[in-house]
Amino acid sequence: MNTKTIFLTAPLAFALSTTLCLAEKNADLKPLHTRAGKPVVDETFAAPALGKAWTANKGDWQVRDGALVGKEKASDEHAAVLTLGQPNRDSILRFSFRLDGAKGFNVSWNHAKGHLFRIAIAEDGLTLTKDKDKKDPASKIVTLGKAAGKFEAGKWHTLLVEIQGTKVFARADNGAKLEGGHPELDVDKTGYRFVTRGESVRIADVKVWQVEKPLAAAK
Repeated sequence: MNTKTIFLTAPLAFALSTTLCLAEKNADLKPLHTRAGKPVVDETFAAPALGKAWTANKGDWQVRDGALVGKEKASDEHAAVLTLGQPNRDSILRFSFRLDGAKGFNVSWNHAKGHLFRIAIAEDGLTLTKDKDKKDPASKIVTLGKAAGKFEAGKWHTLLVEIQGTKVFARADNGAKLEGGHPELDVDKTGYRFVTRGESVRIADVKVWQVEKPLAAAK
């Protein structure tokens, strides 16, 4: 074999293997903008059924092999929706997910008046949007941030979301990260919602912490 070919191919193979290792379940992502306080949720889905904090609002959600599998039900005529009833204001959320044919997947936050904001996860990246107020005809969806990144079907990834006041920061194990803000985000939130369309999504290793303080304030 030509030695020049070996010299050129080895770095390429190393780069490819590094890229393939980026997908990771339960990656130990650390907050960069906030200091984690008291942990309030640590869900590994070890039990055969969902705990009391979880509500399957729409769709089919089943615990399988240490993960939660969610998919849309045609009879619902609505996306599959799962709620983690953990009231929060400033918090840190980390969870792993695997897209297995889902046509759309997002994690969203509501407040007392309804939808507030969400992070959509697609195979080509993340999008942060403020939801429109359904009671206000003039209200519109507002895009607050975007980040490119590969979230291939069939591979586990981990997402960390930090919420502090009016700001939202999100970072994935593949390096994708975004941030955005809006004055209306600084309100009490009712919980965390996982929403998916089609077949299907797996969710695992859900962790939530209260925010002790912004890192800048802690210095």
